[in-house]
Amino acid sequence: MKIAVFASGNGSNFEAIVEAVRDGKVEAEIALLVCDRPEAYVLKRAERLGISSITLQPKAFESKIAYETEVLDHLQAESIELIVLAGCMRIVGATLLKAYPKRIVNIHPSLLPLYPGRQGIEDAFNDGATETGVTVHLVDEGIDTGPVLAQRKVAIHQGDAIELLEGKIHALEHELFPEVIQTYIKKLKS
Repeated sequence: MKIAVFASGNGSNFEAIVEAVRDGKVEAEIALLVCDRPEAYVLKRAERLGISSITLQPKAFESKIAYETEVLDHLQAESIELIVLAGCMRIVGATLLKAYPKRIVNIHPSLLPLYPGRQGIEDAFNDGATETGVTVHLVDEGIDTGPVLAQRKVAIHQGDAIELLEGKIHALEHELFPEVIQTYIKKLKS
């Protein structure tokens, strides 16, 4: 199965997925990285890992539809079958949702429906929650509202620094996301 990964930042989840593919844990090919920020470190990771990438900035387009149509052209040129959002900080719009129904998977750093949006870790920490976690879900029209594929919990202990919590969340993401991608690929193929 040919996958495109969308990412906007550091790219540690992107690299974890690439490594899982190379180790045979995910039966797929990472055919393309789609990035919306030319300064994002994930682009350096893609180059080092030998993964093709494109950078398209939404502000360079007249509308979200025009932006997503350009993205879609690149996806179709690579025969992409599944989109994986790994730290993508854009809300997926109707153009991509229609082209890839139930074929866009996202990871979120909280136990959805708790703490949706950009700052899931920080929100749980600041709220004084005793646990949070990671959710992998399908993308729909909402913000972090699609059907949940898997969740795993992380305890927040009194005295934990937010940096410690972030480290625990990222380690769990790197483990869980490739597992769920592989499970979902098997489901799509059956």
